[in-house]
Amino acid sequence: MSGDAVEAPSAARAIRLIGVRKTYGDVVAVERLDLEVRRGEFFTLLGPSGSGKTTTLRLIAGFEQADSGAIELDGVDVTRWPPFRRDVNTVFQDYALFPHMDVADNVAYGLRVRGVAKTERRSRVEAALAMVRLEGFGGRRPVQLSGGQRQRVALARALVNRPAVLLLDEPLGALDLKLRQEMQLELGRIQSELGADATFLYVTHDQDEALTMSDRIAVFSTAGKLEQVGSPGEVYERPATEFVAGFVGASNVLERDGRRFTVRPEKIRMLPAGTAPPEGLTTARGAVRDVVYLGAITRYVVELDDGGELVVVSQNLDVTAEQARAQRGREVVLAWRPEHTSIVDAVQEEEQQ
Repeated sequence: MSGDAVEAPSAARAIRLIGVRKTYGDVVAVERLDLEVRRGEFFTLLGPSGSGKTTTLRLIAGFEQADSGAIELDGVDVTRWPPFRRDVNTVFQDYALFPHMDVADNVAYGLRVRGVAKTERRSRVEAALAMVRLEGFGGRRPVQLSGGQRQRVALARALVNRPAVLLLDEPLGALDLKLRQEMQLELGRIQSELGADATFLYVTHDQDEALTMSDRIAVFSTAGKLEQVGSPGEVYERPATEFVAGFVGASNVLERDGRRFTVRPEKIRMLPAGTAPPEGLTTARGAVRDVVYLGAITRYVVELDDGGELVVVSQNLDVTAEQARAQRGREVVLAWRPEHTSIVDAVQEEEQQ
């Protein structure tokens, strides 16, 4: 696993998992997971289905018990604590709002269970609704709201309890693309406003979602195996393994001189054959096999003279669809900066030893 090698001071940790393992019969869901989440950060668990990210979140929430290892919240070992003792709240994909209650009562439910006085409940509910931009919606029923508004109510219901850690299990998965993009920005804004008062731990399989919102990302592959932890820029620009390169965005993997490396499609320039590329660039020659016109961009698949292929993505600044398609079959020179490549074979060799 690659990522932050420096351990955060205990006072700065909101969540710490130490050698956590969880199985369901013969199926290993999480295998000896070590992970730290800093206080006040937006931290995302990213991975495909079956990678253990939701199980990890449920272990932190206390909905599942670890077979071995330890879970700490704010420096306190809560491994065997029940969910109600942990200073966390969870927002699920299915909003789980009470249909017979109006918005204000839904948001206030947790406070009422905890015995918070009515006057304080009202002020905290109003503040929570204002935070998610639903002022004036307190008297409506969930059925009168859009999907995006219902998700905001679920978020307000969690935030009103002022948890130290907010756990979000693919909460935007049921929304359409436009609403999902709007809510991504809203979640980022809310977490930024709360700052060190709240830590967001977010689970998703959507790479764009993770890159948009996160301070740091933990990329899972299988059975809770952690491939890399880092900022969105680090994970995207310098993938530590071939899995990360292929899962977070699109990437090319090439083998030359016994070494495997990746380079992102948008980092490659495609020049006509015979063109001398600028000095200092890595080059490869080939012919355009396929062209996929996507409106704002065009994707070119280039078969290389030395074997293999590279995908090149280019913005259509001055290129029409016809001009892009006319590139099919033409010989080209591909060029990219050496610093835009990431070697991945060394990481794989270490894992095999």
